Order: sequence, then structure tokens, then C-alpha cells
Amino acid sequence: MPTMDQAGAYSATMNYLKAIKAAGTDDPDAVMAKLKSMDISDFFAVHGKIRVDGRMVHDMYLMEVKKPSESKGEWDLLKIVKTIPGDDAFMPLSESTCPAVKK
Repeated sequence: MPTMDQAGAYSATMNYLKAIKAAGTDDPDAVMAKLKSMDISDFFAVHGKIRVDGRMVHDMYLMEVKKPSESKGEWDLLKIVKTIPGDDAFMPLSESTCPAVKK
């Protein structure tokens, strides 16, 4: 079973490759513009967006370990207790100290 870091790296790579294909080039500025315009929703990130400050914002989850009687298989270990919308899970853009954000 992949770790969260491995799943995140796979998701980032696949979305980067999708952006290259959609942009029709591997020019970094064009690819980043495409990434920032895309909705990023896959097995790892739901309702994801890359903001102007470069932060990837997506829904997060509060998880609970399942009781053995609830588990249906070897890797069926967690259940979602609550979905936290990305805008609540990450620092607001208004608080960003990134120089790319014009206030």
C-alpha cells in the first residue's frame, strides 16, 4: 500500500504531465499557468486548485482507525469521520506572505 507521500508524488506527477499535454508544451511558465487553471481531482486530491501563491489547496480528511470487525481487507484500515474543505484546511490567500500575491 502506498504511503501518503508516495500517493501525493504520483498525483503531482500525473497532473503535471496532464498540464504539459493540455498546454502543448513543456515550457515552465505555460505549464504552471495551465496547472493553475485546472481543477485537480483524483484519488489523492479532491477539489484541488493551485493558488497564485503556488499553494495546492484541496479537501482534507479527519480519519479514524477502523475496528477489526469493520475492516473488509488487509488495507481497509481507516474511515472518514469528516471532510474538511480546502479553504478551511489551508492558510487563507489573504494571509500569504508570498511576493507573488499582490495585496
